[in-house]
Amino acid sequence: MDEELSMDDSNQLLDSASDFAYHPGVQNDAAAKKFLDRFPLSVILNTLQTKPDVPGLEDTLVVCLERIFKTKYGASLIPHYMPFVQVGLTADSHSVKRLACKTVTCLLEDSDLEASCALQLLIDYEIYPLLLDCLINGNEEVATGSMDAIKKLAGFPNGIDIIFPADNKAATDLGNLVAQCSSLLAEIQHSAEFLSRTTLLQLLCSLIGNSATETILRSRAIMISGRFLSKDDSHMFIDESSAKTVISAIDGRLGFLQSQDSDECESALEALGQIGSSIQGATLLLLCLPPAARHVIDAAFDRQGHGKQLAALHGLANIAGKTRSEDKIILNADAEESLRHLIYEVASRSSKLTPSGLFLSVLQQAAEIRLAGYRMITGLVARPWCLMELCSKQEIINTVTDASTEATKIGMEARYNCCKAIRKAFVSSDLVSDPAFAGIGEKLDEAVRRGPYLARKSVEAQPVVMTEQRF
Repeated sequence: MDEELSMDDSNQLLDSASDFAYHPGVQNDAAAKKFLDRFPLSVILNTLQTKPDVPGLEDTLVVCLERIFKTKYGASLIPHYMPFVQVGLTADSHSVKRLACKTVTCLLEDSDLEASCALQLLIDYEIYPLLLDCLINGNEEVATGSMDAIKKLAGFPNGIDIIFPADNKAATDLGNLVAQCSSLLAEIQHSAEFLSRTTLLQLLCSLIGNSATETILRSRAIMISGRFLSKDDSHMFIDESSAKTVISAIDGRLGFLQSQDSDECESALEALGQIGSSIQGATLLLLCLPPAARHVIDAAFDRQGHGKQLAALHGLANIAGKTRSEDKIILNADAEESLRHLIYEVASRSSKLTPSGLFLSVLQQAAEIRLAGYRMITGLVARPWCLMELCSKQEIINTVTDASTEATKIGMEARYNCCKAIRKAFVSSDLVSDPAFAGIGEKLDEAVRRGPYLARKSVEAQPVVMTEQRF
């Protein structure tokens, strides 16, 4: 049969395609083969492209092809028609775009090709960037079809490398793409609707919660989730329940890992810290049940794992507001009470008994831990209870006011910033007028005036007395 159909042939195709498309029950391989023997796939695809104005033809052929490609026989033909998939993903018709997206899913799901061959086809025909375009610019059905294909792609170990490449600056990194689209929700049709459905977060959660997923892929999904929810504007288009689902997935992994000092555990703690850098994220971490922030706070004062403790201290600093603007450091009353309770609870279970003991312990550790400790205290000290804890421990005040404590520039600056934050909280509190704390106030004032770096003491000229030399 010629690929260009006459009107009579087109009508025959329409009638037969309608029968096939709307036949009750599942169409099997034999039915698909019988239909394609009469109307070859190349003819159907050509008709779909060249006769879009025939009433009812496009919709009927789209449904017909969807059913054909869902059979094993139909899916086996897809590798031979990748140019159609490529063109279909860029078609003006939303129906054809949706069909092309579903065809990619069928290729990955139902064809007998080895996974590596199927993925290579997607790479050779540059299918993934086109799926992303459908995801962002398509209508709701196209976006859903695109994400279904991307989800299926994510199920392959090498497929996830296409979606979340090791080079996270790549233009096609899905996490970067969505993160960069936050300022365009108002401008790109359907993207707000898609993002509000949070299919991306569902994909990430499925990767995080799947114990069969390779550790490196799960860690990458965890980090992308943290990065995605780290900005205030991300919470404008992601509903709270979806954000909680992500937090719950990470919380579950940390519960499973427990005391393991693994890279995945560090990634999870770092991700919670990233989420906690926004005021909405910090509030969710502290108020979800049980509060996911407990993992961060527990690990921050646990000296058993250096990497875990370091990630947790930086995470706690973010939750406490170190990276937020001054007007967003303090959370709502319930979240603040949760933060205070969790820290006091950890202290009560430790040999230090009080938060001040925990803080001092951190400042007595290696330089890298101390630097993270300074960041943590800088964020926490805006709370009156924390200020009181710090001022109750003279060793802490001595450490943060002593310019000789740190030997590196970054360490000196971190100590100094911490000292300035304590002084700022001190002069704004009732302690400034309490005679019992006058000495601390003076010490903080002097340290801030002195600056961050260790100043050389002036050396006065000294007379040199020497025994007279005799010849």
